[in-house]
Amino acid sequence: MAAVALRSCRRGLSQILSNGGPAALSSQRLEGTRRHKSTVQYASRPDLPKLAYRRVKGKSPGVVFLPGYGSNMNGQKAESLEEFCRSLGHSYLRFDYTGHGASEGVMAEGTIGTWKKDVLYVLDELVEGPQIMVGSSIGGWLMLLAAIARPEKTAALVGISTAADHIVTSFNSLPIESRKEFEEKGEWSVPTKHSEEGHYKFSMDFLREAENHCVLQSPIPITCPVRLIHGLKDEDVPWHISMQVAERVLSPDVDVILRRHGQHRMSEKDDIKLMVYTIDDLIDKLTTLV
Repeated sequence: MAAVALRSCRRGLSQILSNGGPAALSSQRLEGTRRHKSTVQYASRPDLPKLAYRRVKGKSPGVVFLPGYGSNMNGQKAESLEEFCRSLGHSYLRFDYTGHGASEGVMAEGTIGTWKKDVLYVLDELVEGPQIMVGSSIGGWLMLLAAIARPEKTAALVGISTAADHIVTSFNSLPIESRKEFEEKGEWSVPTKHSEEGHYKFSMDFLREAENHCVLQSPIPITCPVRLIHGLKDEDVPWHISMQVAERVLSPDVDVILRRHGQHRMSEKDDIKLMVYTIDDLIDKLTTLV
């Protein structure tokens, strides 16, 4: 996969990255890109909260970005991907899950099933044709669930610090005494540096519901190309989860890319550059096959 990371760029990508890599993307966002930046739109759904999203129209395959838990569509990876897709003329969509960012709803009331429905709505109603789904952390888990449910809308998958089953397996790996204590309290508090409060709280109902969406206990019926990027210094989601996903998906085209100094968010310049190169390579592969 080093060849993928180091390959020369094609189409409009070389102009974006030749003058400083992702720094050039940041520069564009601060300068000429402001007038081109996608605007926030809202999707109304019967009996469900409105979903906020930003969309760039363009060629297929399109790219859809799935953020992590507690995150939103305005992160550095999501914005860099928009500039990348715009430069190639490919469609792109980023959005906020229910209870996240600019979308309606309460995050604490959401579940894995809730956010899976959000992704399926995006695939069914807001994009056209097969998509390359790029999932960060819990978004990597959700992209797997969506790919299983909508194989015809899934062209390829790119997982960034994929957190498949992670909440459930982490809780189940606690000592029995600790689990009983949390069950009696009705919630599990997990320390994190990604929240202002310094922790995430998960109710027992959330954990029980999440068990219904675990994917690592058996073969994963996904046959499209899969790329899994993970940092060896990830303190939130162990890199071996990406290895487990790679072992269980049925696709014959699976690559795992481990970043020696990569951390959970994978938002350093070289991390984003690798993500962009990886997606660029997939677009080339998919359009060549067509």
